[in-house]
Amino acid sequence: MKFLKGLSEIASSYDLFIIDLWGVMHNGIEAYPDAVDCVRELGTRGKTVVFLSNAARDRRHIAEHLLKRGIGPDLYSLLLTSGDVTIDAVKKARKDRNSEIGEDLFHIGPDRCVPTFTACGGKDVSIEDAETILCTGLYDETSESVKEYSDLLKQAVARKLPMVCANPDVSVKQGERVLPGAGALAALYEELGGNVYRFGKPFPYIYDQLFSMYPDIGRERSVMIGDGLFTDIRGARQAGIDAIWIAGGLHAEELQLGGEGTINPEFALEVAAEAGEHPGALLCYLTW
Repeated sequence: MKFLKGLSEIASSYDLFIIDLWGVMHNGIEAYPDAVDCVRELGTRGKTVVFLSNAARDRRHIAEHLLKRGIGPDLYSLLLTSGDVTIDAVKKARKDRNSEIGEDLFHIGPDRCVPTFTACGGKDVSIEDAETILCTGLYDETSESVKEYSDLLKQAVARKLPMVCANPDVSVKQGERVLPGAGALAALYEELGGNVYRFGKPFPYIYDQLFSMYPDIGRERSVMIGDGLFTDIRGARQAGIDAIWIAGGLHAEELQLGGEGTINPEFALEVAAEAGEHPGALLCYLTW
């Protein structure tokens, strides 16, 4: 694993830069200025930038969220979210008579993700009448715990309802807080005996959609930049592309990242190896 001081050291090796949002471009509250400048520099050099996010909302809503933080559409070629691919996958599944994903849906998730639920189509029903659970997150991740959903999920397991998880992230960093994500509910559902369909990183569906939009750029000229070992880095490996691990995001505390971006290289290697991952390079923060 190469330890980089800036992306400029290896930028010439790639044409397509696939960049995570939370933990890389912003912290859920404000954008990282160095990251914004870095992406702008990639654009001036003719590189293609794609933002790939495990946000359960569709790209239109996330684009609005980014714009409020100074990350405008001029900085990227494409924004693709796990919400987008979930909507696509659920619509296709509902047309397949052999799919267990039904038309009657029960939504678990915050109000901000209701548009994702609506876009999936089907009927909004109670847990008692549902054929499928669509999980976009906790109702309020800032005040609730995953354990509080045990009884509800046990009820769904007893009815053998499949769960569609629109955001595989187990946790997400918001400012200085780490909050539970939809992926944590999906993990609990599986522990209880339920069946889960996940859409987003690290699963192939979202990468296959992305690369279908850029047929002229080979995977050998593409790189994933992200902070999540189990989503971004694992997804890159499974998609057959290189990865740059951002240490200052989700794993910053675990990596014992110093205040000035200092890190113990050997320890970082150990943390990655424990997760079963071996990213090609590491950056403390996305900077040019």
